[in-house]
Amino acid sequence: MNQSDIIAASSAILRKAKNLGAHLSGFAAVDDLRTAGAFTFAPKMPGAGQGVGTRESDMELNPGEVNWPDHARSILVIAVEHPREKPEMDWWFGRISPPGNKILVNIVNELCEWIPNTFEIKPFHFPYHVEKGGIYLKDAAAMAGLGCIGRNNMLVTPEFGPRVRLRAMALDIAVPSTGPTGFNPCSQCGDICRNACPQNAFGKTMYTARKYGQTVLPARDGTYARPTCNQQMEKNIALAKEESGQGFDKPVKIIKYCRVCEQSCPVGK
Repeated sequence: MNQSDIIAASSAILRKAKNLGAHLSGFAAVDDLRTAGAFTFAPKMPGAGQGVGTRESDMELNPGEVNWPDHARSILVIAVEHPREKPEMDWWFGRISPPGNKILVNIVNELCEWIPNTFEIKPFHFPYHVEKGGIYLKDAAAMAGLGCIGRNNMLVTPEFGPRVRLRAMALDIAVPSTGPTGFNPCSQCGDICRNACPQNAFGKTMYTARKYGQTVLPARDGTYARPTCNQQMEKNIALAKEESGQGFDKPVKIIKYCRVCEQSCPVGK
């Protein structure tokens, strides 16, 4: 494919993603992601690969390390809005993946079928978990221009604030990146999200540029305690109750993870 064809294909892919239900989408270069944010910090972080949401790696990866497919040149990140009135999009029904993730998986699966049938491009659908071959979705989304990493350590988008869910796929060609942008709402909000945290996970500086050798730190300034945040998630698991759920014949244990810092963010309201 020549450069003109690549540009046309990238535009068509973004349109297709929107038609399939993605509310936001964008491209980032793999070479840029290799040296970005969480991709460089996570392997250095104490407790990497531990806590709620992590999995045992079967890919011979070090904790926090990302495995890049050999053919990956660009990443497509898609987002769907997670409206306040639909909290169940992020609930775990037993061991069943949340409904919001199912929506994203369906979109990416359809793109993975459509892209090679339409262009000379080979796609790869990233698993969700880094330990299983996934990537750091928030940082990838920020590099793709969907938003910025906020002081709540979440992706904050202009349209929906942090109330989005993410998924990604790789392409075997280099397409023009759509980010990052200069979007920066956190400089004026007064740390609403941090003050709302029920565990005070932003109460002290955990990581410094001097110690870790990089200025891009969790929650921007290193003031985010992942183990403390994890305590809240463990509490959510312990408090989960069996409830009736749509599509289930009998009550199932539903885990409703904390979203206080996400819901308190004024961006996108």
